[in-house]
Amino acid sequence: VLASEYDPVRIACEYEAGGAAAISVLTEPTFFDGMLDHLTAVRSAVGVPLLRKDFVVDPYQLFEARAAGADAVLLIVAALDQEQLVTLQRRAWDLGLATLVEVHDDAELTRAIDSGARLIGVNNRNLRTLAVDVGASDRLAARIPRDVVAVSESGLKSREELEQLAAVGYRAFLIGERFMT
Repeated sequence: VLASEYDPVRIACEYEAGGAAAISVLTEPTFFDGMLDHLTAVRSAVGVPLLRKDFVVDPYQLFEARAAGADAVLLIVAALDQEQLVTLQRRAWDLGLATLVEVHDDAELTRAIDSGARLIGVNNRNLRTLAVDVGASDRLAARIPRDVVAVSESGLKSREELEQLAAVGYRAFLIGERFMT
């Protein structure tokens, strides 16, 4: 629990007022206390694009995301085999959803590139240990194709980090924990 008083609509409105280009909304209930209803409520309150942040593993979740007002979904390479990744990504695009394809290492980045991903996020948090290593974004930056939007995710804490990552090619940053705590 990062915030004892979690009000996704209030937080989203504050993010939008603060200049966020997009907002990720947790919809995963078991590990992150999210709800699909949070996405619907946030959609009614803000005008910026919304990302459904969840473990998307089934095409039905794409339809749910679209119906709830999402503009994009998170596809975590580590949670999908290659066929699932490609299939979910194409189905999302057919529904008008962007896909943020999340990677953690070199092998996952290769799979994301091979899938045709247009938006690749490098998660600096190891999902198994939850340890953060911002160097992960730095190490993978040179391999992300220039026509792909590179997003650095998790553990970002300072302007200097953002400037350094922008200098190596990142055009967007997904920042949550720092703002929530």
